[in-house]
Amino acid sequence: MNAPTADESPRPRGRFRRGLRATLLALSIVGALTTLTLLIWSGPAIHRRLVVFPREEAAWNELRAQRQPVAEDAGWREFRGVLHAHSELSHDSEVPFPEILQAMERARLDFIALSDHPLPDGRAGFDTQWRGLHGGRLFIPGFEMRDGLMPMGVRPGITLSNRLEPARLARETAEHGGLLFFAHPENPRAWELPELNGMEIYNLHTDFKRAGGSVTGALVRQIPDLVLSHRRFPDHLYRLPFQRPLDFLRRWDELNRTRKITGIAGNDSHQNVGFRGFMTPEGTLRIEDTSPRVIRESRPGLLTRALLRLCFGPLEPGRRLFHVQFDPYERSLRFVNTHVLARELTEAAVLDALRESRVFVAFDLLADSSGFRWLAESTTGRCVMGGTQTFTPDTRLRALAPVPGRFTLVKDGAVLARAEGRSAEWTAPGAGKYRVEVELNIRGEWTPWIYANPLELR
Repeated sequence: MNAPTADESPRPRGRFRRGLRATLLALSIVGALTTLTLLIWSGPAIHRRLVVFPREEAAWNELRAQRQPVAEDAGWREFRGVLHAHSELSHDSEVPFPEILQAMERARLDFIALSDHPLPDGRAGFDTQWRGLHGGRLFIPGFEMRDGLMPMGVRPGITLSNRLEPARLARETAEHGGLLFFAHPENPRAWELPELNGMEIYNLHTDFKRAGGSVTGALVRQIPDLVLSHRRFPDHLYRLPFQRPLDFLRRWDELNRTRKITGIAGNDSHQNVGFRGFMTPEGTLRIEDTSPRVIRESRPGLLTRALLRLCFGPLEPGRRLFHVQFDPYERSLRFVNTHVLARELTEAAVLDALRESRVFVAFDLLADSSGFRWLAESTTGRCVMGGTQTFTPDTRLRALAPVPGRFTLVKDGAVLARAEGRSAEWTAPGAGKYRVEVELNIRGEWTPWIYANPLELR
């Protein structure tokens, strides 16, 4: 055979090699750019996972180790609870009452005030939820209704209608022995309602919405953090969207100039931010969120089935393959708490404390605030937050906390003074409504911890 000439086989082979090198180079560039993009996108999350969160955890533990009981009880018993919580009776939650009780036990709560959504026909029946003591924990029935109205503690046997105008719904709540609060004060509200007892000065769900436009948007923005830190630092991840509720506090102070409006925390507990997948009896793969709402259902192909078996094991009909929950009920219960001063753990006593503003809000996920007190004292007597006392030149204002922090004195919405330590004391400059805030020094940053309801000097 004759040897190939210069114009035959080497040319196609050379073109193939050049094409292969060009393809590999292009793939390398795309891979490098993709890796760089992922690193830039996830860089802050990597920094939080390796640096910020470990240091935060060490700071939290250091603060908790400094805790000392406060000896002053001011003659009251203190109960820790949660307001604004949903159950399986709401369309966007599926947590049954026995599981709520278990979560309360783990979170060391004394009471919970429910806020289920009414039925589709508008009915809010105050006999449908748990009520009274269950396992030593107090359940108070309540609903989250139209225009942010959140009635609680309405007498048994009463059903309110979500189709009523806000003014009438407020009147019926009061007529039937309930208290009325406004949820989600970031939205327009009928603040002039005379039956209004209080408002949320913090709402966890609002922070998530502000962080991403919606809870889903916030989750999308936190995907790198969720992947890297969900298992190791779930509490720190949960606090990422936190913002100081400055606009809520301003509204609260404005309302309290002319009336008594109790400030509470809105946990907005749902346990509905999560995903799960399972095989149906028909052999399809169903993926749904924990609202619950079906996201996708399809019959997996051969390759998909092989991958599913590799990752999750046998694909038996009805078997759950995975379940990731970003807002377990217990964590939302622990995040922020509403503490009340009452004589006993009964619905009547807790509602009375909420009505009279013997209340403080605390982010107990950071450190246990139990024992905090806010008092006014003089030779004529003393009162706690929510109370009223005649002003005299010797009136002293005292705040005591179980963990050292920075105390900020606020009079009629204006900051008057600050002090650091385990307690703070000031001479009252005159009549007015006085409240106090406490912050914790976490890695050199003053972080909100406690918001106490005001006491009044007349």
